[in-house]
Amino acid sequence: MSLALRVLKQISQLDEHQWDALLHGDDTPFVSHAFLHALEQSGSLRKDYGWQAHHLALYENDELVAACPAYLKSNSHGEFVFDWAWAGAYARHGMAYYPKLLCAVPYSPVTGPRLLAKDQAAREALLDAIVQYVERTQLSSAHLNFLQPEDIQATQAHPDQWLPRFDVQFQWHRRPEWHSFDDFLSALSPKKRKNIKQERTKVARELHERDWRIDVLEGAAITPLMWQALHQLYELAFELKGNTPALTEAFFRQFAATRPSQTLACVVRDSTDTVQAMALYFRSKNVLYGRYWGAQVEFPGLHFECCYYQGIQYCFEHDIVRFEPGAQGEHKLARGFLPTRVYSAHYIQDLRFRRAIADALADEAEQRGRYEQHLHSHNPFAPE
Repeated sequence: MSLALRVLKQISQLDEHQWDALLHGDDTPFVSHAFLHALEQSGSLRKDYGWQAHHLALYENDELVAACPAYLKSNSHGEFVFDWAWAGAYARHGMAYYPKLLCAVPYSPVTGPRLLAKDQAAREALLDAIVQYVERTQLSSAHLNFLQPEDIQATQAHPDQWLPRFDVQFQWHRRPEWHSFDDFLSALSPKKRKNIKQERTKVARELHERDWRIDVLEGAAITPLMWQALHQLYELAFELKGNTPALTEAFFRQFAATRPSQTLACVVRDSTDTVQAMALYFRSKNVLYGRYWGAQVEFPGLHFECCYYQGIQYCFEHDIVRFEPGAQGEHKLARGFLPTRVYSAHYIQDLRFRRAIADALADEAEQRGRYEQHLHSHNPFAPE
């Protein structure tokens, strides 16, 4: 087939229906046209933050047959696949690592489709087009982050070009025999089960004494005034850690208006209806994604209740089978979130650096494999 590559500086230049059709019914919110459009239109992606939309699209005549959400990056912030050491090595050799091409969802360490394609042939063609584009434009590299199995397989078919990499996240997977939160608790070791019950009891007592309540609300129930309060807590959480809260209030409001059933907030309010703490989630049909936390006032266990236990409870109530609460956090293991591999692939144009990075990744994979085994040795569940 005769294909033409187009580079588009705004997702709005791509037809929403054609883009979403390439997802083949996958309702992962993060790669939907609506999510990416909300990021761009709301001012959440800024050049001074290191992000420039640079979406790649393959057309056969006027039909979109493959595409990827792509960005020119002038730094490595907001990616969650860390390559600062690679950039440093380039700098020490007097070479430019940035800008680089990133195929990912900004600020979202969430596995999902990256090489959107009509079929496998189109996916392969898109992968070839990415390599050719990097070579033609003399970019240092291309990076595909948080890949789903189909995209992993496509890159593995070209081991001379694409370097594989994996990391470990902590995710909750519902077993078929679990039908309630109590079923989940009963599967844990006695010590872990006791600790969670104690945590939840203490939080419930504290909420009662303060006359606070906790609710999980879908997007349609979140008012503009509440979005203002939620976003203020989101900003506060980032600022307390010395980080930049890149996502604007307009982003959350726009996506919630477009996809209200995929936007959730666990909200803690006092007797005056003032929001004291919150956890923001997104969801697909089968997966819950925990994303952001913020609080004006904290007390022991409140974070775990809002970010983990309320999410697990929601999964049971809405027949969701997986819960991804975000990157990092070994404390999640004791609360039933097991180590799960997440994958990326990297094309390094300079052959010398490609070989050096391949060697480094081989060592890294061995170390992460040992770390993964160590984590599994602390499995919180009782032996079956």
